[in-house]
Parts: sequence; C-alpha cells; structure tokens
Amino acid sequence: MKPFYDLLQKEKKTVIGLMSGTSADGIDVALVEIAGSGLTTEIELMAFETIPYTPEIRARIFGLFSIETARVDEICTMNFVLGKLFAESVLTVLKKVDIAPTRVDLIGSHGQTIHHMPSAQIPGTLQIGEPAVIAHETGIPTIADFRVADVAAGGEGAPLIAYPDFLLFHHSTQTIGLLNIGGIANLTVLPAGKGIEAVHASDTGPGNMVLDACVAKITGDAKQFDENGELARQGTVCPDLLETWLAHPFFELSPPKTTGREMFGTTFANACLQQISVQKISEFDGLATLTALTVESIFRYYKHFVETETPLDILYVSGGGAQNPLMMRGLTETFDPIPVVNVTETGISGDAKEAIAFAILANEAVHGNLGNVPNATGASRGKILGKFVCP
Repeated sequence: MKPFYDLLQKEKKTVIGLMSGTSADGIDVALVEIAGSGLTTEIELMAFETIPYTPEIRARIFGLFSIETARVDEICTMNFVLGKLFAESVLTVLKKVDIAPTRVDLIGSHGQTIHHMPSAQIPGTLQIGEPAVIAHETGIPTIADFRVADVAAGGEGAPLIAYPDFLLFHHSTQTIGLLNIGGIANLTVLPAGKGIEAVHASDTGPGNMVLDACVAKITGDAKQFDENGELARQGTVCPDLLETWLAHPFFELSPPKTTGREMFGTTFANACLQQISVQKISEFDGLATLTALTVESIFRYYKHFVETETPLDILYVSGGGAQNPLMMRGLTETFDPIPVVNVTETGISGDAKEAIAFAILANEAVHGNLGNVPNATGASRGKILGKFVCP
C-alpha cells in the first residue's frame, strides 16, 4: 500500500477518473489536477475524452445486462476485456496530451455496472472492468469498485455523485440542484449554507435510457440516440400514454431510491413501443412522449420530495440530456421560475462531471475520508469507498 501512502505527502495530485455509465456508450476519461481533500478540494480539468466502444464490445456489454443471456464465463472474460479497454483509454488520452503515465498519481475507476439490486433480499451490485488489469497495464495505482461499501452498509450504492457535488458546488446563500441526465436521471440537492449531513440525492427515473433504446429500435439501429431531439420534435406528446408510464411504481417510492436497466431497460422499452403502437400514434409522437417522461418524472420528483423542504434557487443540468434542446426546453418550462442552466456555465464540464467525480472519490479514499452520503443512499453510516490496487 506504499504507493497510496506516498500520495498523502503530495500537495497536488494528477488523477484520472474513469466512467462508463448505464448507456454503455464508451469510456469517459477525465484527467484532473486535484489540490487538497474534503472541503479544501480544488480541481482543474486538464483533459477529457470519451473513447467509444466498438459495436461488438457494446453488444457484448448489453448481453451481460440480461439475466436470461448473461453467462458466467462471459462476465469473467468481459471483466478483463473492459479492464484492458479502460487502461488503453487512459494511455490514449495521456499520449494525446503528451503526459507520461509516470506523471499520473492515481486512477479512480467506476467500472461498468452490469447488475444493481440493492433492495433485494440479499443486496448486491456488480461493476466490472478489472482494476488489477488497469493498474498493471498503466502502472498507475488504481481505486475502483466504489459502490459495494455503501451497499454493504445497507445503502443503495447510488447516487455516489452527491459527495463530489457537495465539495464542488455547495453555496452559502443558494440552494442548488444538480441534475445529471445520463441513462438514468439523478438529482442532488445542496441546501444553502448547510453541511454534508443536509445533502440529499436520488435517482428520479429514466433519463435517456428508454428513449435511446426506442430510437435504436425505430431506426433499425441507424441511430443510437435522438440527436438534438430532432426526431421527438416532429411529434406531439400523448398525455394519456405519458400518464400510463408515470404510473410506474418506482415514481411513487420515497427516496433514497435508485434504479437502472433492471427496471427501465429493454423490457420496459419494448413495452413502451408496444403501447405506442396500441395508441395508434406516430413513432415521432411516441418519442416526444418518452422525452416528456424524462422531464415530467424529474419535475414530479422535485414537487413531491424536494420543494416543500428545500425549494431550489437554481438547477444545473449535466449529462447527455443537457445536450438535448427539447429536453432542456421542457425542464425550463416546468421548473419556471427556477433557472435551468447547463452546468458547463459554472466552469465544470457537464460531459466530464461524472468522471471527475470518481477522480475526486479516489482522492478522498486515499485521504481516508468518507465518500458516501448516508442521507442520499440510505446507508447506515459513512464509508470510505473503493478498493485499492497497486500496479
């Protein structure tokens, strides 16, 4: 563990955060300079890139999501395949910015979630992308597998973004909302002038996951997502169908709560497509309604579980949804008069934000700081997150 102990002596560290989300588009690589830890944390983003998966790798990852098709030998193989790809992504980005791996102090890798069941009788969560392979191939000390410590303490294992959100965005006079719309949408609420114990966060429901799956089906895989909302903009929201989808029991659950492909994956997307057909509306109308599902489920979460106690002064949005003008317009209209702003306007890259978060969580682990927020995850206590792997 000497490499990690030596890092404690450094005033500033060069850290890489790695993230592959529920959309499984590719590997986000954020190269960050981090000074301090805890409330003294300061960051500077040095480089960011998303390394896309090949269609073959993406198909193999999606094969692991299904309990009907996933094989234990393929899970084992893909754990090492993704570890190698994560390492190659690190080396690719470092080469582009002309930084030797020996100058990087630490890697924090989220990995690729293939199954998440924190509320099961025997809870569990599984992220693959073997950190021992990452550390070996790069020669860089690596911390990974952040979620399991929280789940072991009775938590949902998510959203882990709440702690980095607090370190980067807490404000003395403004109550700030941080909405990330990836495959799943999650909202962090930072009450004005309050400490970490007042922070709350939760998944709100599907972000882009269902919409992306339906776009792929409708276009015969010609498109993987609705770029700029161009397809949905050609349709009209079907209110009856929207209310049918919003009757899903997840939306009524009180936070903290998390969700993923187990609830809003292929089965749900196929059911949505069938209901679109039964309603005899156009595919464009269906996509407009799915876009509205994301917007309305986020807003209803806010109205039911946030507004009474901690009304927001501003809402910052990140993730793929922040790049969808139709989705952003819907959020702006529903949250009015609360300003809805792309988080990039704060100086933090919206695309890189989650990868940066895992660089921060790795730094916090080195310093022995608790990285979860029990009020957000439901864990019985704070935990140091991550498993340490020497190169």
